[in-house]
Amino acid sequence: MDKRKKIEDSLAKNLPQRNSTPLAKAHVKDEKDIKDDYEFSRETYKDLINTGVRSLDVMSELARESEHPRAFEVLSNSIKNIGDVTDKLMALQKTKKELNKEKNEEQKKITNNNVFVGSTADLQRMLSDKPDDTVIEIDAEN
Repeated sequence: MDKRKKIEDSLAKNLPQRNSTPLAKAHVKDEKDIKDDYEFSRETYKDLINTGVRSLDVMSELARESEHPRAFEVLSNSIKNIGDVTDKLMALQKTKKELNKEKNEEQKKITNNNVFVGSTADLQRMLSDKPDDTVIEIDAEN
């Protein structure tokens, strides 16, 4: 029985752990928060860009009609601001891809291969909950 316990412990070390620990639950909650924040930020940036593009039409018409230098300055600042928000949106996408890449790399590090060193009789004894007399033992004949 002691041998069986050693083998089970050895195999259990290489098996992936279930995510029922409080740390794993916190990790899942963090992933959900990250996803929610990403979606919120993305929608906000898109709304800002759309609002800016609509306001550009109005400002450009106002600048043409008034021919005032300040109107053209405000128009150029608005164009710059829309460009900056677009860059932030792209940076957000890049950050999201990097986070997913790191997550995938962590998952790839898990090794699920186990090697059993022993005879088939030992393996049968370990897997079987029955007494030792039900294990098939055959001597190798030359």
